[in-house]
Amino acid sequence: MHSVTLADIEAAARRISGQVLETPCVESRTLSQITGAQVFLKFENLQFTASFKERGALNKLLTLVASGQTVKGVIAASAGNHAQGVAHHAQRLGLRAVIVMPVHTPTVKVERTRGFGAEVVLHGDGFDAARAHAMALSEDQGLHFVHPFDDLDVIAGQGTIALEMLDQQPDLDTLVVAVGGGGLISGIATAARALKAGLDIVGVQSARFPAMVNAIKGTAHEQGISSIADGIAVGQPGIITQGIVRRLVDDMVLVDEGDIEQAIVMLLEIEKTLVEGAGAAGLAALLKDPTRFAGRKVGLVLCGGNIDPMLLSAIIERGMVRAGRLVRIQVHARDNPGVLAAITAVVAQAGANIDEVHHQRAFSSLSAQHVEVQLVLQTRNPAHVQAVLDALQLAGFTAHRA
Repeated sequence: MHSVTLADIEAAARRISGQVLETPCVESRTLSQITGAQVFLKFENLQFTASFKERGALNKLLTLVASGQTVKGVIAASAGNHAQGVAHHAQRLGLRAVIVMPVHTPTVKVERTRGFGAEVVLHGDGFDAARAHAMALSEDQGLHFVHPFDDLDVIAGQGTIALEMLDQQPDLDTLVVAVGGGGLISGIATAARALKAGLDIVGVQSARFPAMVNAIKGTAHEQGISSIADGIAVGQPGIITQGIVRRLVDDMVLVDEGDIEQAIVMLLEIEKTLVEGAGAAGLAALLKDPTRFAGRKVGLVLCGGNIDPMLLSAIIERGMVRAGRLVRIQVHARDNPGVLAAITAVVAQAGANIDEVHHQRAFSSLSAQHVEVQLVLQTRNPAHVQAVLDALQLAGFTAHRA
């Protein structure tokens, strides 16, 4: 049976030592207060390529180089983080690297990968199409294919995270880990089970890409087209990883896009740390079902920090809307000179800041003597929004949330 042992992971740790960062695993007191669990964050987004993926990639490349085989070069298929890990360490080791990426991969990941000296080929709408193309190029050009998750050396490299977590925080009793193809959780579960058998290990997938959940639980959740957690948007989990997850992982849960967005914003605002969608999946699971983890000592892996700036901007704005800190209101008033100034004065007096103003006459359903003013306001919270609406009503205007 193809599997990985604690000895393999410990050997990987020795092999990659000094070539990747031993990242901190520390408690977030604020997130602990919010979720009711004692939350410990493993900051893999601090790696040079901003992702845990370089651990497995480096272990694989070093194993290849040490094997005595002639290595013409390596090829990988990846939505971005595995690509950067392979490209960076191939460049360091003097190996040619070809990376096949889906056509819609975020620009920041494509450019970073090229920046590490890799030859980037954009092909296919998703990971599965990119992988098939990479396998064909591997045959044609005699390149070693470095699988992003379904490879024993890659899994062993990812498992080094658990060695560090349990060394830094030996009292952890629960690990919550993002799952795409399953390489990360397979490595972590293998090491963690061997070191501390009673740990509760929970995998998290995006509800839009529930392939591992379906494979393990026999469910038939429908697969979506895209997810903000593009790093775990895998349509087909690994064969090796399925077997390990089935044996060693206690449960698999699904989180929605809104849960992931909320977690990204919270980590940015509370911890001042930037994560991509996959990196926020663990916290999203805690936020979605806090009672399940209440009172537990929970380790979360912030597995990556490569997020497109435009996507991040949209997520922050949407987070502010959900939190009642960005709100759109509609005000109806008689169309007299100075009415707009009167409305904005009331809003200012109530302590809100105006982001946008839209003054509507022609397309309004109100009578011709009236005007419709739509405002986008920066506010403190939902209670503050209501205070602004009450102040407008008190001043004689009809006002409501748009």
